[in-house]
Amino acid sequence: MVPASPVARPLRHVARALFPCIWRGKYFSSGNEPAESNRVTPMFRHLMYKIKSTGPITVAEYMKEVLTNPDKGYYVHHDMLGEKGDFITSPEISQIFGELVGIWFISEWISSGKSSAFQLVELGPGRGTLTGDILRVFSQLGSVLKTCDISVHLVECGETRDHIEVCPEAGVIIQELSQRIALTGGAALIADYGHDGTKTDTFRGFCSHKLHDVLIAPGTADLTADVDFSYLRRMTQGKAASLGPIQQQTFLKNMGIDVRLKVLLDKADEPSVRQQLLHGYNMLMNPKKMGERFNFFALLPHQRLQVGGHQMGTCQSKPSASSPVAGFGELTWQ
Repeated sequence: MVPASPVARPLRHVARALFPCIWRGKYFSSGNEPAESNRVTPMFRHLMYKIKSTGPITVAEYMKEVLTNPDKGYYVHHDMLGEKGDFITSPEISQIFGELVGIWFISEWISSGKSSAFQLVELGPGRGTLTGDILRVFSQLGSVLKTCDISVHLVECGETRDHIEVCPEAGVIIQELSQRIALTGGAALIADYGHDGTKTDTFRGFCSHKLHDVLIAPGTADLTADVDFSYLRRMTQGKAASLGPIQQQTFLKNMGIDVRLKVLLDKADEPSVRQQLLHGYNMLMNPKKMGERFNFFALLPHQRLQVGGHQMGTCQSKPSASSPVAGFGELTWQ
């Protein structure tokens, strides 16, 4: 959900991408690539003129132009999601993902006192699949939410997935979220590729679900980098408590994905539906697929995690046994 951005590393060679250039010790464009990979795209021309006119650009500027340029950007002209696209996200794989996220928000709403106003805000919603699944859960639990005045907000961020090793824009968003949570309550749940400050140099491209050279045919492939959750934690500046990151496999298991899968399988009459459910489960949970690659991270009010009248650590908090946070501790059935 969180965008991000800049690394101050000029792309001095982009304007000369048709000539040999070295990037991290290997040739990115030697002139020997297939014609379809080495073609001069409209975005390439745009970048070439931009660099010639104003000088070198940073990786962040490169990503912003390639992905979100209103005239030639990748997101403007490509249907990037799904099997026919370049990448897929967890909500698109299985309805269970969105359903469990919906249950997480209801759990936090109950734990925070069942406010009569309930706002669900998704940053960078894409097709809106996630919110659609969450709202279906809300409608099925209408008796629980009957006192709520529910409003939904889908907020498109200008640099969706534009997160890279140093990400000031993500920091700004986290600071704003932390401030709002501290003042008015609520919770934020962030799910994405990421690490806890242990990785570097994760900038990469994807085309047709395969790794793609970030400098070849700009504007025809998705560009992304992993979220540094340790940076997000620091950017809360102690205003909100943070939980995680924990692996998607662990979070969904704690939320009861096995129980939900069994319910859906029992209701499924068609073998094709059962196969689809099992395939989606495997994609979400398999460590070699998305189970360990995606992580969950949450922001909560400090008082939500108080133990015995004492607040837990301001940098990173752990859920208490008396006040568990769904997904971040083992699910207990009562």
